[in-house]
Amino acid sequence: MKTKIFYVLFICASIRTMAQEKDAPMKAVVKTVTDKFPTTRILDVQYEQLGPTNFDSKLFGNRFERGRIDTHNRLKVAINVPFYATESKRFILTGSLRYKYETYGFGDIYNVNSSVPYTRENKEIHFFAAAMSATYVSKLFNKPVLYNATATVDGNEDNVQRVKGFVTANLVLKRTANTTITLGVLAMLDPSSIIPVTPLFTYNHKFENSNWDLDFILPQRLLLRRGLLENGRISLGTELNTESFYLNLSTPELKGIYELNQLELKSGFTYEYRFSSKINGLFKAGVNNVLSTRVTERGERTSKYVYDQKEDAQGYFRIGISYNPF
Repeated sequence: MKTKIFYVLFICASIRTMAQEKDAPMKAVVKTVTDKFPTTRILDVQYEQLGPTNFDSKLFGNRFERGRIDTHNRLKVAINVPFYATESKRFILTGSLRYKYETYGFGDIYNVNSSVPYTRENKEIHFFAAAMSATYVSKLFNKPVLYNATATVDGNEDNVQRVKGFVTANLVLKRTANTTITLGVLAMLDPSSIIPVTPLFTYNHKFENSNWDLDFILPQRLLLRRGLLENGRISLGTELNTESFYLNLSTPELKGIYELNQLELKSGFTYEYRFSSKINGLFKAGVNNVLSTRVTERGERTSKYVYDQKEDAQGYFRIGISYNPF
């Protein structure tokens, strides 16, 4: 899921760039995408710390546990390397690697059948993903169009767990000096996908006589952005993120390999600063709302979950640094 969202963002940003550039379309695509999404750069490292939160869970639809997560941290590393392009630069192959190290520290936990609290050892998670993406720039109905096909392999420290894929097509609907609107479609090649075909929509608008612009990507983000201080940029708004990893479980209720998928809505601000032409810093902070946390058997649809968890809103911050020669 996480890799899918990452490449959908890449495609949505790419098509907007194509609508504005006539020469060297793929070069323009890469430049704008890496500017909008740090995780698409050659190297990106981010650390996120989330505040404490209370949770309430169900197992097989029945009340299970309630308690507190005292600490929750994530370290993410992304590497992206374009390794083949045609002379026209309209076709490009990109290889990507992702690593995530996630830790949980728990407070008191209560079972539904007991009022006596107990504790749980800190949990450490390792997640790996590799992807190969083929992107082609063309025209359809005399309008710029971008096609993409992506194959991904992910897993944990124990083994490779799953192979997934998807294809997309995006078309420019409107292009003016201040406004770009695009429409596309995403088709999943993943049996666990709840919705195999999903529409894609982007809207970008630069306000006249203003430093602000509106950036909307359905369903991932709604941001207002402007430059702030020399070499800096601030963004205000909301972003929808997904987190996932694998769990090797051996309990009386659950035995085997399971997937955790979490949907988060982050609201707040982002400040980006360019230290040099190749090195950029990032700081994000705000409120994180966990919309859904579900555990399924590996490869099963998310709707067929065995475990469901609700969490209170929590504060968060994220710092990052990235390297990009483009």
